Amino acid sequence: MIFMAKLIDITGKALSGEWGLDDDNGSGIPVLRTTNFTNEGIVNYDNVVTRKISKKNISEKFLKKGDILIEKSGGSDKFPVGRVIYYDGENDKYLFNNFTGLLRIKNVTTWYPKYVFYSLFANYKRGGTRCFENKTTGLHNLKTDDYVQRYEIAELSIEKQMRICDNLDKIHSIIISQKKELSYLDELVKARFVEVFGDPVLNSMKWEEHKLSEYILFMTSGSRGWSKYFTGDGSEVFITIKNVKNNKITLKEIQFVNAPDDKEAKRTKVQAGDLLISITADLGRTGVVSNEIAKQGAYINQHLSLIRLDVSKINPHFVSYYLETEAGKRQFASKNQSAVKAGLSFESIRSLKILVPPMEVQRDYVLFVEQVDKSKSVIEKSLKELETLQASLMQKYFS
Repeated sequence: MIFMAKLIDITGKALSGEWGLDDDNGSGIPVLRTTNFTNEGIVNYDNVVTRKISKKNISEKFLKKGDILIEKSGGSDKFPVGRVIYYDGENDKYLFNNFTGLLRIKNVTTWYPKYVFYSLFANYKRGGTRCFENKTTGLHNLKTDDYVQRYEIAELSIEKQMRICDNLDKIHSIIISQKKELSYLDELVKARFVEVFGDPVLNSMKWEEHKLSEYILFMTSGSRGWSKYFTGDGSEVFITIKNVKNNKITLKEIQFVNAPDDKEAKRTKVQAGDLLISITADLGRTGVVSNEIAKQGAYINQHLSLIRLDVSKINPHFVSYYLETEAGKRQFASKNQSAVKAGLSFESIRSLKILVPPMEVQRDYVLFVEQVDKSKSVIEKSLKELETLQASLMQKYFS
């Protein structure tokens, strides 16, 4: 029989953090904030602030190896408050702010700190902190004292706790490593763009800019009302803004329909090579319609613009990649029609400026990005399998 212990008996109440005063010269005490939390449960030491803290008797609040920080305020409707991170850094160097709390194991001969962390981490991953939330305007606050008082952890021998953590650490380490690889590949694409085309931020571009209108053969967008005539049991694809992102059109969560045989539907039916751009909400998402999607039959809704380009002069994939760079994103931000509700007009899209190198340069860059994307797909598949395995083990150990 497995006995359960309350978190309050393992760590005591969560200690509140300190914030102090502004520190202009960086001579103060480094303080970790919720922005230093990661979804992987480790500390992100980028952008650690320093603060002037003159309050006395705070020596017990300096972080020590094995401490657990818990997020007391933050989160959203999609991501609950209550993330935890495991501190494995230098002793007595960092403090933590007042939106976080410190949980420190009282008796490390009985409780392995990493085991307590993984229990809390697994509970957060399965949404176990939602029932301890207080919602105020724009913020989700954790009822920390209540959570610590009521949360329970299985009592196991210290040896078994360590074996569990060893298994989870191995998977955790690979997951973090693969996420870094994905980040490095994204940086590689950005670096290749600058190498081939110049730096748009420094205004040191190597090729001449042209308005997108010079290459547009046909342009349209979906209308608001006509899609209601679709039937939802068909085999054709209805592309919405959520299916267009990062130069791709995905079939994840796609809606399948039977389109009516009328002029309005035909106007918004896509062809292979069509460039799609989001014109509301998250402006400037782009993707190019594949042969596979076009053969299946596909239509766009009112939140997307369809642009058919002269492929003898410009590569649609290149345009998509270009518009997703910093140069493209800055243009979308400047052409937004409203500060209240995002929106792009046809005129704004036609006036977008595109760097236009020779076709062979465009093609080579597209091939390079496609190869990187293939590498990313392999890593993403492996990462998904690892995260499934991690979730399964945490369910086994901490359910």
